[in-house]
Amino acid sequence: MAKPEKRFKCGSCETSIFENEINAGGKSVKLKKVSFQKRYMKADGQWASTSSLDQNDIPKAILALSKAYEYLVMGAGDSGEVSDSD
Repeated sequence: MAKPEKRFKCGSCETSIFENEINAGGKSVKLKKVSFQKRYMKADGQWASTSSLDQNDIPKAILALSKAYEYLVMGAGDSGEVSDSD
């Protein structure tokens, strides 16, 4: 799997930003995509991820997604770049 360009984590909620390249009308176009996951430990001690949230996860998910959105609209690498929450 490709390494994310940027990650934002708040508790067990995490967003990752990836850059994908697609062909549109014969031209190569780069698009940023955001993935979301909540990490948790299963009863057997193995880590897993889900997109299901508990009530207390909702504010954390909103914050992680907001930081990803802010990073995208401010422009990666610009002086307005936000810091990683890790």
